[in-house]
Amino acid sequence: MNRVEAYPWYMPKSNLHGLAASGVSVWSDQISKSMLDSGELGQRIEADAVTGVTSNPTIFAGAILGSDDYTAQLQDLKSAGTPTEEIIKSLMASDITRACDELASVHRSTGGSDGFVSVEVSPTLASNTEATVEEARDWVKQINRPNLLVKVPATPEGIPAIRQLIGEGISVNVTLIFSLERYREVMEAYISGLEDFGNIGGDLTSVSSVASFFVSRFDSEVDKRLESVGSAQALALRGKTAVANAQAAYGEYLEEFGSARYETLAARGARPQKPLWASTSTKNPDYHDLLYVEDLAAPDTINTMPIATIEAYQDHGNPTPGHFSAADIETARMSLAELGDVGIDYDDVVQALEDEGVDKFVQSWNDLLDSVDTA
Repeated sequence: MNRVEAYPWYMPKSNLHGLAASGVSVWSDQISKSMLDSGELGQRIEADAVTGVTSNPTIFAGAILGSDDYTAQLQDLKSAGTPTEEIIKSLMASDITRACDELASVHRSTGGSDGFVSVEVSPTLASNTEATVEEARDWVKQINRPNLLVKVPATPEGIPAIRQLIGEGISVNVTLIFSLERYREVMEAYISGLEDFGNIGGDLTSVSSVASFFVSRFDSEVDKRLESVGSAQALALRGKTAVANAQAAYGEYLEEFGSARYETLAARGARPQKPLWASTSTKNPDYHDLLYVEDLAAPDTINTMPIATIEAYQDHGNPTPGHFSAADIETARMSLAELGDVGIDYDDVVQALEDEGVDKFVQSWNDLLDSVDTA
């Protein structure tokens, strides 16, 4: 049975349904009370082939501070003397739980391989392994849905937290991945966690994970460095390295999850940790607005898109996208190697992006705390 026969919402009745039928899961990169109250999420599941939802502190800050939708809940919690951070988590938990319920039928119909909703641990814990694990456990208890993924950043301190959580049977969305080396650490943490969970008698079919590779930010950072170099060779790489980084990551995925070690786990019901392309809206107006969707179509991947990108794909996206090939992956690896040839330090780029990503989420979280505290 193919994907369309198994999951009727993949029937290619729109451009996004065609993308989904090719093996790419379409996830919405935002959620809000208004999307849930209005029925918009349900409509997008049907009309736009949306089969998952992600969230982060910046998204929730925009939702909570950008409308009056949460005012009544917020004031009730404040009147009850609820601490500010608990108010925010309560508002988030309400939206995430409702979204999980909206996507429950997708999760069931796909045998637990899709239909997930992600909630992120506080970004202030990015350098604290133990606190990250504790908060992830708290989210699982509070939301108590089988299609919940807890987002943990791929910081050095996040890697052992990922293994610990997977080893406890907690499903994880690993976020803020920029580096191929860090991605290898993420996959190792996942597989080791599966082995740990299996060793204590855990049901491997109950655990899922995705690895969120951030895409457009890579071009934003590298392009400015290439322009600073200014040579013809450097300028020719502009707008190419983000796709190359993601395609090279997919090559790593194929190798790791095609290994004998993983096959032993797969025989016991383990699922591969799907690559997820995040930050896929195009930041540079000179680039095609669907660059980070069409050029990254590949089987068993996820593309999490802002609503504007979802609507753009429906308007003019390729309804029958082809997959990038093994040859494309080799070309991608050569493009990344060429960065060094023109004087761009890959390791410095990915470290700067990781630091910036954590800092931005911390700032959004702190802004949200301040705004709720003074509301």
